[in-house]
Amino acid sequence: MKVEKLKITIWASQPERAVQFYQDCFEGSIVRQNPHITELNVAGGLIAIHGGGEGKQTWTGMTIQVDDVVEGARKVVACGGICEREPQPEDDEPPHLAMCEDTEGNQLMLSRARS
Repeated sequence: MKVEKLKITIWASQPERAVQFYQDCFEGSIVRQNPHITELNVAGGLIAIHGGGEGKQTWTGMTIQVDDVVEGARKVVACGGICEREPQPEDDEPPHLAMCEDTEGNQLMLSRARS
């Protein structure tokens, strides 16, 4: 068996809105699209957005590493997502985690590399 790629698939009740969110917020670029699914390249990883979601809060296990978690959380909100609380400093370091949701209720974590 030859492994060809790895992607994370998420569900969206409004897939066009979700695609726009990942394009605007994380500079995603469409690599494949059909009436049922859109695949976006985000920092070399693939996020597949599938229509038919229910818009419910769903943990995806997806983590997106950014250079500044506070700025990233603000951008998620500016793009229509949710971050229920401001990222908090830990161990005298700037915040390294932020728990957020995209426009469809898919939960994701922002992280930054720790020193």
